[in-house]
Amino acid sequence: MRTADTLLAAAHRAGADRLDAQLLLLHAWGRSDPGATGRQRAWLLAHGDAPVPEAVAELFLALIDRRVGGEPCAYLMGSREFFGLDLAVDPRVLIPRPDTELLVEWALEVLVAASAEVAGTARQVLDLGTGSGAIALALKHRLPALQVDAVDASAEALAVARTNARALGLDVRFLQGDWLGPASGCYDCIVSNPPYVAAQDPHLAALRHEPLRALAAGADGLRDLRIIIGTAGTHLHGGGWLIVEHGYDQGPAVRALFADASFAQVGTRRDLAGHERCTGGRVIGGKPPPMVK
Repeated sequence: MRTADTLLAAAHRAGADRLDAQLLLLHAWGRSDPGATGRQRAWLLAHGDAPVPEAVAELFLALIDRRVGGEPCAYLMGSREFFGLDLAVDPRVLIPRPDTELLVEWALEVLVAASAEVAGTARQVLDLGTGSGAIALALKHRLPALQVDAVDASAEALAVARTNARALGLDVRFLQGDWLGPASGCYDCIVSNPPYVAAQDPHLAALRHEPLRALAAGADGLRDLRIIIGTAGTHLHGGGWLIVEHGYDQGPAVRALFADASFAQVGTRRDLAGHERCTGGRVIGGKPPPMVK
């Protein structure tokens, strides 16, 4: 019977990344725990000589073949951790990235500040292009009193998002449509991680297993950002915020779009790598948020 160490060595020879191999072996072995990845990896390192059942070994090697072929680990394992939540993911949705947590953190800041400014008002959030539901569910989980709507054009993506909401016990309203099309009222904050990769960008080749519609956005990657920024203001209460994620080199162009749409307090935040990653702005004036009855 093969051991954990011999299987990991075989994965290395096949060209698999060390961390990926460890995670896939734990998954195949039924020892995967998204909330305790570090502890599970430590267990694996301490039990390298442990015999691995043949069925587990065969499943692991099959997963390694697919990983070396380019399939993302998250799809192979069927889940990805985001903002402390374990989310189901599959090729119907984009895999949530750690950089997007910056967007969630910023939205939480403005929502908490808004609640402090105007006590007794209902806080409403709209997530555009929700995909797996990652942003909407993270916001609802952290601030349970929020009223959260989430929009996606893909019925398949919304099926994944609804599955995640049910599994987490979070009440989010999911709507199908293009960007702000399904929005019928005003919100205190609109957030979006839209497609922002240029259609001919060579990096798309490495992302071929993820849905192209969630990645590419026209010749310059700004097609969907133009639509969102240009129309969001009419769906925000006075003082409300729009916050979007964008490409590392798109900050100046996105700030210009915010300025053209008459947003105030426009700013950009950088990710952990130092790249400009999220830009936001605030509507001045407009309709005030409704009072809670």
